[in-house]
Amino acid sequence: MGTLQSLDFIKKRYHVDEVHYVNEISFVLKTLNANVLLLLEGLNTDSGKKTRAAAFDGISKFTIDTVVLHSEISECRVFKSNDELEILRYTNRVSSEAHKEVMRRIRPGMKEFQMESIFLHYAYYNGGCRHSSYTCICGSGENSSVLHYGHAGAPNNRTIRDGDICLFDMGAEYYCYTSDITCSYPANGKFTNDQKVIYEAVLRANRAVLNSIKPGVSWLDMHHLAERIILEDLVSFGLLVGDVNDMMVVNLGATFMPHGIGHFMGCDVHDVGGYQQGSPERPTKPGACSLRTARTLENGMVLTIEPGLYFIDKLLGEALGNPNVARFFNRDVLLRFYSFGGVRIEDNVAVTVDGCELLTCVPRGVHEIESLMADGRKLYGIDPASCSDLLISGK
Repeated sequence: MGTLQSLDFIKKRYHVDEVHYVNEISFVLKTLNANVLLLLEGLNTDSGKKTRAAAFDGISKFTIDTVVLHSEISECRVFKSNDELEILRYTNRVSSEAHKEVMRRIRPGMKEFQMESIFLHYAYYNGGCRHSSYTCICGSGENSSVLHYGHAGAPNNRTIRDGDICLFDMGAEYYCYTSDITCSYPANGKFTNDQKVIYEAVLRANRAVLNSIKPGVSWLDMHHLAERIILEDLVSFGLLVGDVNDMMVVNLGATFMPHGIGHFMGCDVHDVGGYQQGSPERPTKPGACSLRTARTLENGMVLTIEPGLYFIDKLLGEALGNPNVARFFNRDVLLRFYSFGGVRIEDNVAVTVDGCELLTCVPRGVHEIESLMADGRKLYGIDPASCSDLLISGK
């Protein structure tokens, strides 16, 4: 086990007033005349899982209240202190640099999991972030349209191909504080015209939300703003035809962005407090029903902004099978995008008194991305080394 640290060491390490051993809990609480104990028990409205209340030897000697604490702690976690914001700035700096390293080193012919490995190694080696905030999502080609790709059933194991659009959703964690950043770009470092159109539609939605955030703004309104801008750009491109207002009425935005515009972030990547008692209820319309909160923004909240535009066979099939929705599609243009995948651009922001602070610092413009990827080819060369060959052959 190694050296067991003293109570005094733990006290100094975590800047607390008192430290006791677990088997002393009942005695210490009795000494403090603690007759009523507030225990954390309640439903996480994001995950649907229930927090289990603590238990210890001697707990039956106390009066237990499992009602009060959960909503209070959840609300505390919604609003970040200055110290918490500083840690979140750090996790974003480390994760942003790790994403940039992946941009420099990606090559067609490499495996998706190699991009995950580059990110995790960089964040740990350079930033001391031993853990990731969630399982890395490294989707290339059609996999980039799978919202939570990378799980055990689809473990980032496809070979990245020349011409693929890639979507990398990865965030480092530092002392339980998270980050959640998504970058999308072509594997070969050069956007095609179709890739550029889709990417810039998502980027315009991202920046419109970013520039609109301030206290008093409805998060549901931000979701609809992103949907509207994406639809406008698809009309300009010619993939959709008709009036965007009519498209909003039939919820066409959810066909292309079947998730919410963003979520609270902090000690959990999908942090608690989204649907507290007294806050707006979960929306019911497609797309918006996936919002992890519909609250009005306030100073001190930290959220993700993550609009996306995906070409998902099932959702497109449902849309084309509905005459009220199908009338908006230019099917000749749509055919080009059935194996496209998807694009998501995700940043982390802190709401301030008069706007927001962008915590994420990665290249976002097409030219910026292409320049960084070109620099990576100068630094590391064009050949993907032979890592994939070594892995596949077992050498």
